[in-house]
Amino acid sequence: SPPQGPRMPNMTEKGKAGKIQLPREMFQSLSSRTVRVVVTVLNIQQLRMFKVGAGMAAPLQPPALATCCLGSGRVAPTQEVNQTGQVLDNTVVGITVGGTSISGLRDPVQLTFAHGQLPHVSQLCPPSTSPLAGGWSISGCVTQPRDKGTVCSCDHLTFFTLLLNPSLERSTAQALMAVATAGCGVAVAFSIFTIAFCIFLRCRFSLEETLRINLGLHVNLVGSLLFLNLSFLINSGLSNRTQPWTCKVLGGLTHYCLLCCFTWTALEGFHFYLLFVKVLGTYIHRYLVKLCLVGWGFPALIVVVAGVIGSYGEYCIQTVDHQDIARLCWITSKHLLVHYITNCGYFGLIFLFNMAVFGVVTQKSCCLQATGAVQGDRKAWKVVLVAAGLFCLLGATWALVFLTYGTSSAPVLYLFTILNSLQGIFIFIWLVVLYYPKTKETTGSLSHIIRHDKTATVSQD
Repeated sequence: SPPQGPRMPNMTEKGKAGKIQLPREMFQSLSSRTVRVVVTVLNIQQLRMFKVGAGMAAPLQPPALATCCLGSGRVAPTQEVNQTGQVLDNTVVGITVGGTSISGLRDPVQLTFAHGQLPHVSQLCPPSTSPLAGGWSISGCVTQPRDKGTVCSCDHLTFFTLLLNPSLERSTAQALMAVATAGCGVAVAFSIFTIAFCIFLRCRFSLEETLRINLGLHVNLVGSLLFLNLSFLINSGLSNRTQPWTCKVLGGLTHYCLLCCFTWTALEGFHFYLLFVKVLGTYIHRYLVKLCLVGWGFPALIVVVAGVIGSYGEYCIQTVDHQDIARLCWITSKHLLVHYITNCGYFGLIFLFNMAVFGVVTQKSCCLQATGAVQGDRKAWKVVLVAAGLFCLLGATWALVFLTYGTSSAPVLYLFTILNSLQGIFIFIWLVVLYYPKTKETTGSLSHIIRHDKTATVSQD
């Protein structure tokens, strides 16, 4: 550590230490002179040096790990690797011989990192080859996992470490892809049914302005879900057979559709906020047109900026023995910060706002029912369905993504994939139950609650 400086390991540390084996050819060209071999072991958490991805300084979350031997990416050409894993024991080993740069060895340098048993899982493969500015690279290194350690064979000398990536097994990833593909196919069909149903209601029945705006919002949200599901199906089907520029376009299109879906859930929450919290004095000229400009325009600005900095490309998932699990056109691992900001951060803010709106809507509905303001026979199953549909409409099912870390959360991944793939079906059922005009049942609907709440507010004033 920095306060202690260099020192010799004690007996306990020697028992846990790995091994370093230098090839004979390295010293043949140096046989005429004496050279100094320096091995440096650094704790990067204490020193806070080296370029590592988000989450590397945090404690490791076992047990789902994939091992990958890495060298500091300063020797070109290098190969990019997923930068978001956890460095084993926060340890980096540096090797120098005679103060010269050594690379291209026929007999590799072998480093053995000692550790306990690690499960056999998959790892993210590098999406491209490019020089790195001080990052980590797998170029020139071969990983050989063993029971009590991992052997890294590298053809050059630099700083080395062992990266542990939380990941999924091949069978789990393939099953999730199959479930997502089937669910998206069904969601596309029901999204079309939902849009047709909303158009039918607007054309067939005479609806008040509030309900017409509500249906317009729902159509746009379902439309964004339709585009998202279509883009995923196209992405998963064509990503293996696309040119690099085509993959970038397809990745940007998929990202745009996802952001549109998030944005329209936020606009749904904003609309419910105006109906239930503001209630009166909220007339906005060309209200739905302005919402469309935000819902479809704002995500386009984000995608353009992300595309300009080169965020899109092939995102590849492989097993430890480099067999493909899936290839998608998406945000590359080199630009994962773009994913964390534009997807995780953006949705996190939307989720917090929408859950606050959901709480207000639920509280007002319960208060009106308790005071007898809402009359009519309201069946319990319908009340639950309306609440669940509103919960889904505000994008709550996407929040499960925050619970998906490593293979220990495989059940959550299945639940996340199924619920979001079938979101279009849930919204379709919700709209049919809530909006289909049945005179004896609409008195307990959401629109009636809105109208009665407005009347109650006027009488209080």
